[in-house]
Amino acid sequence: MYVASEKRYEEMKYNRCGSSGLLLPAVSLGLWHNFGSGGNFETMQAMCHAAFDSGITHFDLANNYGPEPGAAEENFGRILKKGLGRYRDELVISTKAGYDMWPGPYGNWGSKKYLVSSLDQSLKRMGLEYVDLFYHHRPDPDTPLEETVRALDGIVRSGKALYVGISNYNKEQTIRAAQLFKELGTPFIINQRKYSMFVRDIETDGLKDYAVAHGIGIITFCPLAQGLLTNRYLNGIPEDSRIRTDGRFLKENAVTEETLKKVSALNEVAKERGQTLAQMALSWILRDGDITSVLIGASRPSQILENVGTVHATEFSAEERRRIEEILA
Repeated sequence: MYVASEKRYEEMKYNRCGSSGLLLPAVSLGLWHNFGSGGNFETMQAMCHAAFDSGITHFDLANNYGPEPGAAEENFGRILKKGLGRYRDELVISTKAGYDMWPGPYGNWGSKKYLVSSLDQSLKRMGLEYVDLFYHHRPDPDTPLEETVRALDGIVRSGKALYVGISNYNKEQTIRAAQLFKELGTPFIINQRKYSMFVRDIETDGLKDYAVAHGIGIITFCPLAQGLLTNRYLNGIPEDSRIRTDGRFLKENAVTEETLKKVSALNEVAKERGQTLAQMALSWILRDGDITSVLIGASRPSQILENVGTVHATEFSAEERRRIEEILA
C-alpha cells in the first residue's frame, strides 16, 4: 500500500487559481503522454507517486488521452485504486471533453449531450464520484457557446465537478465565455493554453494580461515544445526520441538549423544559471507570477523530481531576460 511522504508540501509552491479559493501547485503533472495502453503500468504508478511526494497535487487528464482514447483515465483509475486514492481529498483531478471520442454525431465538440455523456464515462474510468475541474477542451464553431457554458454550469450543479475551465480558447472567446459564466454564477476559474519560449500566443493575443486582470487562472501545456527546449536534440535525433518512437506531435522537420542555434544559445544561459535547459524553460514560464501552473509530462520519475525544483528558481535578472529575448527574436 502506497504511503505518501510526510514532507510532500515543503518544497512546492502553490498559487491561487484566478480569484477562486483553489490553490494549484506551480508544477502540475499532465497525463497526455506515457499513460496510454502501451505504457508500463508500474512506471506510471511510480511517476504519480513521485509527483505527489514532491507536492504535485494536481493531475491533469482528458477523455481522449491514450492511446487508446480513455486509456490514461483507466490507468489513473487503477493508480488511485492501488493506493493514491486514499489521498483523494488532497488531490486536484481534472479532465476534459471536446475531441473525437466515439462514433456518430454525439461523440465530439461541445454539445450538452456530448459533455455530460463524456464526463460520466470519465468518472467511470477513473472510479470517481466527481472531478475537481472539468474543461471544455476546444471551442466548437457550430454549437452555440451558450449551450456549452450552460452544460458546464449544470455539471457543477449536479456535483460531478467542483470547478470548470476552458482550453484552447483565445482572448476573445475567453471574454465571451467568462461573461456567460458570470451571468450563471458558475465557478469558472481557468483557461489551459499552450505556452513556451517558442509558442507565445497568449502574450500576442492578449489573453495572458486579460486573465490576470480579470481573475482567471492560466495553466500552460507543452512548456518544453515537445522536447525541443531541452538538450535532447543538440547532437542529432536520438533513436529513442519522441520523433523516432511516436512522431505524432513532434516532426523531424521541426529540428531545423535555426531552431538548434536558438536552443544551443538558450542552453548556455541555462548553464550559467545552474539549470538544465528544461529547468530554465519551466522557470521562464513562471517568471512573472502570471501563470498559475505549468503542466509537465514525464516518462520516468526522475524527470519529475528534476523539474519540481524550478519553482524556487523563477527569478531572472534584467540581463538574462534581455539575452533570452534576443535569442528568441
